[in-house]
Amino acid sequence: MEKQKLEELKGISLKVREHIIGMSTDGGCFTGASLSCTDLVVYLYKEFLNLDFNDLKNPERDYLFLSKGHDVPALYGTFAELGIIEKDRLKNHLKTNDFIYWHPNRNIPGIEYYSGSLGHLLSVSMGVAYDIKMRGGNNKVVVIVGDGELNEGTNWEALLVANAHKLDNLIVVLDRNFFQANMPTEELIPLEPLEDKFSAFGCDVKRIDGHDFTQLESAFSGFPYTEGKVSVVIADTVRGKGLPSIEKRADRWFCNFSHREVEELIKELHGTEKANITSETLTVR
Repeated sequence: MEKQKLEELKGISLKVREHIIGMSTDGGCFTGASLSCTDLVVYLYKEFLNLDFNDLKNPERDYLFLSKGHDVPALYGTFAELGIIEKDRLKNHLKTNDFIYWHPNRNIPGIEYYSGSLGHLLSVSMGVAYDIKMRGGNNKVVVIVGDGELNEGTNWEALLVANAHKLDNLIVVLDRNFFQANMPTEELIPLEPLEDKFSAFGCDVKRIDGHDFTQLESAFSGFPYTEGKVSVVIADTVRGKGLPSIEKRADRWFCNFSHREVEELIKELHGTEKANITSETLTVR
């Protein structure tokens, strides 16, 4: 990847993480989970998806479905940085005068479908991909799922149907941060070996570092991987990425910080100061 492009993507991701931290107060949001998928969302919208940000309902557009809907702060932040929504709108998070809430709402430009209850949007995206195939379209359909979400059997049923219908216009992106809510996935219901499981359901699978833009470019530039097969990208990520004080912590899924804590976390994000945050001072739900 060219250095200029790499630096641009890193810069956008940094801004999106600022927005996520900013929404982690006055009611809070799913901070840790949103920070893990930030780089995925930024790369997909900036480099991979065919979208006209001035015509988001264009029938020739590509589709992105955020099945792990609690990560929507990463989506809101990306929309703000790319000009899809106004940055000032993010201040309306959880306010009754707007639709900026804990989960995606189709009243927000660019949101394709509601989500929040997990395990459903892989089936929805499969249906959209099937419709596109029947109409002879070339649209790509991307669905971002969470690793804990894979405990829902609907995901595996959808993959069986998708591969039976040779939906090679569908790409599943797994945000593999190794946590399900407040527990490590491998302690609750172990998921590995995921490559073997997806392959057994007929998918063509790649596994990458979900925070490495060069690896993201390599993975998505090869889509579709195999004619007639669903493509799967397992993106290994870090819960709370960018904030060492909350990274890889089971208790940093949903966070509701004070305004002072938000200011310190922004400093930590920029590496200018280690945040003076402890489990005793955090207001976390």
